[in-house]
Amino acid sequence: MNKFSVAFYKVACLCCLLCMSLSNLSGQTASTSQVVGSVFDAQTNRPLGLSSIQVFTTKDGKLVSGSLASDSGTFSISLDAGDFYVTIDFMGYKAFKSNSFVISPAQPNQNLGVIKIQSNTNTLQEVVVQAEKSTMQLTLDKKIFNVGKDLANAGGSASDILTNIPSVSVDPEGNVKLRGSDNVRILIDGKPSGLVSLKGGSGLQQLQANMVESVEIITNPSARYEAEGMAGIINIILKKERRQGFNGSVELTTGTPTNLGAAANLNYRHKKVNFFINYGIAYRKQPNVGNLYQEVYTADTTFFLEQKNKGELTGFNNNIRGGLDFYLTEKDVFTAAMLYRRSQGNRYTTINYRDFALNKTNLTGTSTRTQDEDETEPNSEYSLNYKKSFAGKGHELIAEVKYIDYWENSDQLFTQQYYTPQGTEDASRSLLQRSLNDEFEKQWLFQLDYVKPLGEDGKFETGVRSSIRNMVNDYVVTQRNNSGGFEPLPGLDNIFVYDEDIHSAYGILGNKHKKFSYQGGLRAEWTEVKTTLKETNEVTPRSYVNLFPSAHFTLSLPKDNALQLSYSRRVRRPFYNDLSPYVTFSDSRNFFSGNPDLNPEFSNVIEVGQLKTFAKGSYTSALYYRSTKGKIERIRTVDTAGNSVTRTENLLSENAFGLEFTGQYSPVKWWKVDLNFNFFQAEIDGSNIKQDYKTKTYSWFARQTSRFMFKHNFDVQLRTNYEAPQKTAQGTRKSLYYLDLSMSKDVLKGKGTVNLNVLDVFNTRRNRSITEGSNFYAESDFQFRRRQINLSLSYRIRQAKPAVKAKKADEE
Repeated sequence: MNKFSVAFYKVACLCCLLCMSLSNLSGQTASTSQVVGSVFDAQTNRPLGLSSIQVFTTKDGKLVSGSLASDSGTFSISLDAGDFYVTIDFMGYKAFKSNSFVISPAQPNQNLGVIKIQSNTNTLQEVVVQAEKSTMQLTLDKKIFNVGKDLANAGGSASDILTNIPSVSVDPEGNVKLRGSDNVRILIDGKPSGLVSLKGGSGLQQLQANMVESVEIITNPSARYEAEGMAGIINIILKKERRQGFNGSVELTTGTPTNLGAAANLNYRHKKVNFFINYGIAYRKQPNVGNLYQEVYTADTTFFLEQKNKGELTGFNNNIRGGLDFYLTEKDVFTAAMLYRRSQGNRYTTINYRDFALNKTNLTGTSTRTQDEDETEPNSEYSLNYKKSFAGKGHELIAEVKYIDYWENSDQLFTQQYYTPQGTEDASRSLLQRSLNDEFEKQWLFQLDYVKPLGEDGKFETGVRSSIRNMVNDYVVTQRNNSGGFEPLPGLDNIFVYDEDIHSAYGILGNKHKKFSYQGGLRAEWTEVKTTLKETNEVTPRSYVNLFPSAHFTLSLPKDNALQLSYSRRVRRPFYNDLSPYVTFSDSRNFFSGNPDLNPEFSNVIEVGQLKTFAKGSYTSALYYRSTKGKIERIRTVDTAGNSVTRTENLLSENAFGLEFTGQYSPVKWWKVDLNFNFFQAEIDGSNIKQDYKTKTYSWFARQTSRFMFKHNFDVQLRTNYEAPQKTAQGTRKSLYYLDLSMSKDVLKGKGTVNLNVLDVFNTRRNRSITEGSNFYAESDFQFRRRQINLSLSYRIRQAKPAVKAKKADEE
């Protein structure tokens, strides 16, 4: 979807136990009366899914119930007897208020029919917004987060946005986890993107936050989604307006450490044609520090290593996205879009090693290694989309073709000097090495989806999808020899080729009977994967067919409660970096590489969820269980010289279960609270690698956000984050905690906003871990992102503020 609704509710919920919520429901009697209808755009006739529907009593205007429209625009709200009226709100549209109606035994149901609402094309001064867009919109099958509402996102990147999303955690290196699992599929506008193909979640650090509209979290996807992603799907929606006339926004950012940026989002629509363009430019410097302590045990000696790292990453990023929608008719829409990104960076790192033998006072020598890397990454994506709407609500056909072209060039120079315990340089051991690495990716994506309503509440969906992807990594590491020339190091000169073809088809059937709705689906995927090391002629082909069933059952209960039981089978195919045997060479003691022989891991996921809405907020809670076979994990080994290699391996299994609570609540008009809590337990079996690689662990993480809305459009936001320690197959990941503070003030007669945020106020966000093996013990502490202070100014052109407070908040 390209636009999301205004959730009229006032945010976040009190912490309630799931069992208390369920027991409260058991004594209530279901109502058989309801008001139904559907919401559409008056001009384009598009359904306005997730519109905010609220029901008030006619006599005193008291809010008695509320809901969100479905993706097809329909809504159904249970009511007791009485006189009522309905209001409908959707961001960028004029508010709708129905006539009064009566619910009684003689007239138990009220059908409001098709409600068409007009887009609001007035200037900002002419608009009086009665409610504000909620940070969170909670539904049973997914959660939607409108990121423009979050003050901490101003001046940041898409990676910073995910840091602030409930259920999601991002470590300082940019790696993304959902509910504690890194087996998550990241999509952009519902499709794969070159931004995350090679670098995973860390690639999102090069996409400016200003270009992002919202984020969808889908923890147990249906068969319509590709089966990739064990923990679920994170779908990042980029900004795109469809309102008539010219509108847009611009943003300027400065910060320390150096963070200079500018972004513009512009849109123009005239009758049948809609143009949109987003541009962002950023220059950043990111200092990092870290240290490693290691003990290595041999038959008669213990060796000690004290290592300190210090570095800085300098990046210059350009992103441009543009396209057009052409309305052939009101029922035929053609969309063309492109995204181009170019990133240039320099990474300079210094590593100091201190070596000891027998004890930590017996220094045997020191050495210093520097890395100087220049990196260039151009990335382009092109897509064509056609949507055909047939007679009958929700009856449609969507076809899309997408092409991704990605290239990355890395040129690294390494120097290393050795010194005696007395500090004298040993020039005979000095090293000068160079690493050249070119990575290419080309991908074609073809997709066709068809939706056919069946009766009043039923629906049949089917579709096909083909993905054809080719990736190449051409790398060589050379070292200066005694004559001054450079020659390749053994095993570090090769061309790695990854070919992947995935063809899939799915079908989904769903319906509703009174308060009970159900949906069942099946997805079949045919996968052909081949990895090739050209220089050594090592070819590893794989071919397999897999079925991925899914099922969702929902029961609507009184007092705006709903329960859902869902099941899906998921897969995590090895990522490119999981497979590439290229060894990172920046650290001469610690090496990281992929494994071309990795197999996919498969999971069965079961989830029970509850959703409750009420006048001052809403919350959702869930119990989930995930059984995984062939879990992919990084395993560290250390040789007798103290050199470590961390390599991806398939473990036997992981069984995990957890409890999650997400809520939003507004105790008073000027204070809004968001809360997310997740507890999970996992049992990991890696005995196929080593007999004692078994562990049972539990962990939890919590995030709380308070937003205070003062007079004269001045807001303050405070967010606390905590991730508890967690055991791994080889040790422990220590706790992680940090605090963010943000403030915003409207300026320029309400057309602009100044935002100041301090991310990681106390500079505590560090990656700390303990890793153990039969012959080593290692403890690390790294901080890849330091405390960041950003100041930004945004200016809106014929656009309402993404989050406008109700009038009364300022009056009070």
